[in-house]
Formats: sequence, C-alpha cells, structure tokens
Amino acid sequence: MNAVEPVGLVRLDDTDLVLARSEDDVRGVTVTDSGGEEIGKVSSLFVDAEERRVRLVEVASGGLLGLGKEHRLIPVDAIVDVTEEKVVVGRTRDEIAEAPGYDPDLKEAQPPQYYDELYGYYGMSPFWSAGYRSPNYPFR
Repeated sequence: MNAVEPVGLVRLDDTDLVLARSEDDVRGVTVTDSGGEEIGKVSSLFVDAEERRVRLVEVASGGLLGLGKEHRLIPVDAIVDVTEEKVVVGRTRDEIAEAPGYDPDLKEAQPPQYYDELYGYYGMSPFWSAGYRSPNYPFR
C-alpha cells in the first residue's frame, strides 16, 4: 500500500466537532466479535474532520480501573452490525487481538504507515483511497 496521510482524521474526544449524524456516536457501547464474544467497549471515535463521519472506532478492553487496558482501532468497514446495546465486528476475538495496537497516550499522531497497516490487516481499502465507498454505518 502507498503510505498516504489520512488527511483530517481526528479523535472526536480531542475536538469540539459534532458528528454529521448523532446516531453514529456509539461511545460506551459494548463491542462483540462475530461469534458474540465481548471484546470491550467503544472508548472513542476517529472521524474525518471534513465530512464529520466516523472512520475508526477505538475499542478498550481488559485492565482494572483503567490500568492495563489494551486499545485497538477498528475501521468502521469491519463492523457488520450496530444496535443500541452492541457493535459487532465481523472478525473473531483472536483476529481483533492480533490487529495493530494503538496507544491513546501518544501525544503525536500515529505515523501514516500505521493506518496503511491497520486497513491492510483488515483487508480493506482506506477511506482516503480513490473510489472508496463508505459503509452505511451505523446500520441502525
């Protein structure tokens, strides 16, 4: 893949942006794998600042009182269903656990190759690539 900076991708919690559609805000919702096993909770959303659309969900899992939690970013394209109670990722728990990790405490942006690796891992074209078509997220 060609390492291209995903222009305008921001963590929603770090901005004063409002999503284009309020129903896209799934922060705090439980995330399950394709078999229904709980993965964690949506802790934040990464949005395309220009379109104010969710492009990645940040999922936090494990840990005690916030310590030792693991974080993963999951492209919305990998999400197969969203209800009031859960977000379902079309991958197994093991596949999600093996995805590139994400450190929310890093002050600088992730390098562009991280996003290429992330989308490549899930076998998807990134949202900034030519001809990309956004899924009908959040499916509700």
